[in-house]
Amino acid sequence: MYRISQLAELVGLSRTTLLYYEKLGLIKGERLNNGYRQYSEKDAQRLVLLQNLQAGGLTLKECQACLDAKVNREVLVERLEQLDQEIEQKQNSRQLLAALLGESSLTDWHESLDQLAPEAHIEWLMKQGFDEKQAMRLKWLSKDMNEHERYMQDFDLIFKELERWGPGSESDTLKALQKVPNKPTTLLEIGCGQGIATELFARHTDAMITAVDNEEFALKHLMEKMQQNGLEEKITTVCADMAKMPFDPKSFDLIWSEGSAYIMGVKNALKAWKPLLSEDGVLVVSDLVWSTDKPSESALSFWKKEYPDMVSVSDRIKHAQQAGYEVIEHFSLSDAAWEAYYHPLIKRLDTLKDKLIDSPVLIDFKNEITAFKQRKNEFDYEIFILRSR
Repeated sequence: MYRISQLAELVGLSRTTLLYYEKLGLIKGERLNNGYRQYSEKDAQRLVLLQNLQAGGLTLKECQACLDAKVNREVLVERLEQLDQEIEQKQNSRQLLAALLGESSLTDWHESLDQLAPEAHIEWLMKQGFDEKQAMRLKWLSKDMNEHERYMQDFDLIFKELERWGPGSESDTLKALQKVPNKPTTLLEIGCGQGIATELFARHTDAMITAVDNEEFALKHLMEKMQQNGLEEKITTVCADMAKMPFDPKSFDLIWSEGSAYIMGVKNALKAWKPLLSEDGVLVVSDLVWSTDKPSESALSFWKKEYPDMVSVSDRIKHAQQAGYEVIEHFSLSDAAWEAYYHPLIKRLDTLKDKLIDSPVLIDFKNEITAFKQRKNEFDYEIFILRSR
């Protein structure tokens, strides 16, 4: 026989808990003449069995039912399913914590946050020590905060020697320029890179050109090239974030952005850049779009990860109209524009393959090149010529 204090110590429960269990009828104490309660070995073993049943995830009420009658299998099945769900959640929690500590990839987590809470994601990255430029590059390029520094070192090594940073050609740029209905006197080029299109604007328009990029070395290279060609007086370079450009409203007759609006989101860019246009000013912007209603599974799978905002041409036209633009014209980049980017890129990667062994950058570009080679008219770069209304 056990006094309540002895029983409490034996089974590791408090006196208050035992009194509560007795009130529920789980154990049955016997009050002695001196007022003390005593409990039998049966009570002690019943409590041990109760604790073991509770360890299986059963509630106190369900445990009591199991003690007093045949086990209800439906209850056990339900509890087992709940435990499986809890275990899965715990495993996911552990995987995330391990990834945050650098033990595994954070790519899927970053991509999920970009879909669910993009602004909060960028803000959180900046609190982790990334500046806004790095945070945006992490979002679109490295996709893993623990691997970002190495990734960008390899990325910059690849593009350091490449003139083009995306599909495009001089003939396509000039084709779009010819479709601009006004003769601009002030032109803003957003995401100018090393100035391939900038030089064309300087040679084929009378506009004063403001070239914006967030890469200082690209702007330096641009100006060196303009000086060599005697075009530097027509061009001003500005190193700035395309989402926070330091220009007054209605400053430009023509705004040009080839292959860069996706960084801040095309819909956001259409809205944010419109106030910078003069009355009846024109925005020329290009974007990667679906060119079929039924893309292949491989293309869908690849671009869902690489560019989840990718839509059809008709959808982009609707977005432009909703943002207050008249669509003057639009057309797809030529095959030559794709080749002008991918052929030098493939050669560059082949040159660096020994230095980039097991590099995530090399893997990403190989996947992108595979997607390009299997394009089969499933997607295109579309240039839109839009007039502010």
